[in-house]
This record gives sequence, C-alpha cells and structure tokens, in this order.
Amino acid sequence: MRRFAIAGLAALAIVASTAVYAQYRPWFSEHMRQMRLTPEDRAAFVDARIAAVHAGLKLTPDQEKLWPPVEAAVRDFAKLKLDRINTRMKAMDEARDQQKEEDPITQLRARADNMATSAAAMKKIADAADPLYKTLDDGQKRRLAILTRHGHGGEGWRHRWMQRGMGGDGGLDGDGGDGRERL
Repeated sequence: MRRFAIAGLAALAIVASTAVYAQYRPWFSEHMRQMRLTPEDRAAFVDARIAAVHAGLKLTPDQEKLWPPVEAAVRDFAKLKLDRINTRMKAMDEARDQQKEEDPITQLRARADNMATSAAAMKKIADAADPLYKTLDDGQKRRLAILTRHGHGGEGWRHRWMQRGMGGDGGLDGDGGDGRERL
C-alpha cells in the first residue's frame, strides 16, 4: 500500500509539473492537442482490443458460444466510455477557448454520476463474463489477465501514465482517478 501511495504521489508530481509547464508554453499545449486521439481512432482501438482478447483466449467451440454476450457487454461499456471521453474533450476545448474554469461542485456531481453509470455497466460485464470465465483453463485465464491489463506486472502505473500522457487511453479498466474518462 505504501509503495502504491508513493507511486501515486510521484505520478501526481509529474502530471502537475507537465500541467504547469503547459501553461507557460502555448506551443506545448497546441502540440498535445494535435497528438490527441480522434473519436474514430478511439473506436478503432476498442475494436482492436476486443478482437485481441478474443483471439488471445483461443476459445473452444463450447466457449465460443458464451462469447457474444461478453463482447456485447464490453462494447456497451466501451461506447459509454467513448461517448463520455468525446463529450469531455469537446467541453475542455470549449472551456479553453472561452478561458473559463468549470465549477468544482458540478464536476463532483458529474463524476459521481459517471461512476454510478460505469459501475452498472461493469456489473453487466461481470454477469455476462461469469459463465465464460468458469470454463477457461489456467492458460486462458493468464492470457485474459495480460490482455486486459490485470497482469501488467512491473509496468504498472508508469506504463498507463505514459500512454495517457502521449494521448493514449489507459485501457478499458476505467479512469486514472483524476476525473478524466479513459478507455
């Protein structure tokens, strides 16, 4: 737990210093805006990630019958996240253009609503995946953990932070705790 807290503080310090740097360097801000993924890019990466998990599991014919509800639930969750990300990016661009800051109470309420919606969607994934997961062998379970980033080993927060910092999405496992939705 202590190691996680130290890592979190280090990531916060790095992110905060980048934000401060970006305030004083308009060219940096513009460069980062150009590097962001488009909605089409994000959708393509979602499709690729789902296909990678499906291919990596190497399902048997009996397991294959259990895959469609899992894929549908994951796609619903991804669509929810994509819509939220796209809305947030548009709002950030508009706020930047108008030079106004968002109300912190409004942000808190929106974050709470987003968390509740995400929780319900994640429960749907768990309910859909449970029958399939019970049929997976140890090798398939190991590959599933790796493909869904629950088996990231030594990469941890640094790997995900670098993806986010370079316009990546951080995976289907939610947000980074800073209120920004990620895929």
